Amino acid sequence: MKAHGYAAESATASLVPFTFERRELEADDVAIDILYCGICHSDLHQAHNDWGNSSYPMVPGHEIVGRVRAMGPGVKGLKIGDPVAVGCMVDSCLACDQCLDGEQIFCRHGATCTYNSTDKKHGGFTQGGYSNVILVRDKFVLRVPPNLDLKRVGPILCAGITCYTPLKEWNVGPGTRVAVAGLGGLGHMGVKLAVSLGAEVTVITTSPGKIKDAKDLGAQHTLLSTDKAAMKAAGSKFDFILDTIPVAHDFAPYLNLLDVDGSMVVVGALEMAPAFNSGLLVRGRRRLAGSAIGGIEITQELLELCAAKNVLPDCEILPVSEVNTAFERLARNDVKYRFVLDMAGLPKA
Repeated sequence: MKAHGYAAESATASLVPFTFERRELEADDVAIDILYCGICHSDLHQAHNDWGNSSYPMVPGHEIVGRVRAMGPGVKGLKIGDPVAVGCMVDSCLACDQCLDGEQIFCRHGATCTYNSTDKKHGGFTQGGYSNVILVRDKFVLRVPPNLDLKRVGPILCAGITCYTPLKEWNVGPGTRVAVAGLGGLGHMGVKLAVSLGAEVTVITTSPGKIKDAKDLGAQHTLLSTDKAAMKAAGSKFDFILDTIPVAHDFAPYLNLLDVDGSMVVVGALEMAPAFNSGLLVRGRRRLAGSAIGGIEITQELLELCAAKNVLPDCEILPVSEVNTAFERLARNDVKYRFVLDMAGLPKA
């Protein structure tokens, strides 16, 4: 199947129009006409080979929203035209303990990511959602509830699930004192979701200019991490901290904010962290953990929650032809809070 999209052809090149072949439809495949695709900061990292694992040419994109175009004969529960979504994975073994437990992201044989990933079944590398059509194994196709705005669903599949998984895993709910560190693409979804779960939410930020934004998103409190007196006064005030800060930073000031048995979960920075005194964990039986996205079942659960609670990311919609402008603006943090590409300008599949 001929596909059209935008691809990075090297680590230093801008994305350019790109025509390529999708594989043939198989019995358990769903072909999806892509309407919108969110831009994740990891797309920028992958396109620029910041993590040293990029293969070119590369069509990024793992926040995909579209409609069913065609299905293999083994697919059940979908019909042509249904609104569907695809997140960070398109396949896994579906047989190991993690897959059977709904944790496909931790597949013992390695999940197949939506792009820049070895396709273990068909060979070659996967190509993502900055394109007009994609084929996905049916078990990795998500149903979009009818009352969600399709233009704004995409970031739920990455930023949203990255924040929701630890909130659920650590039983955040009414009465939980939650702090969200960092207010960007991840952090703003963390705030909205924690509020929707009934938590008391504080945003920790370095920027006084984000105090109003935090409250507009639903946070009850804000805390400036540059204010040493305020940080000291907030010691032991939180049960849970969601750390969405996207760059390496000192964990110590945040660990001091946890109460006894409190947990801080890192979802932002994928870098070497500065050393800290382990006494910060021992005193108070605190926990420091990390979390990735989530499996297919919890992602579907999140879509249903967002529909029920009217939780959607704050998005700026751009035509796919402006993808390089979006990358440039994302690199300098000029977005509130997520970009979404409209694929209407691409040739029809």
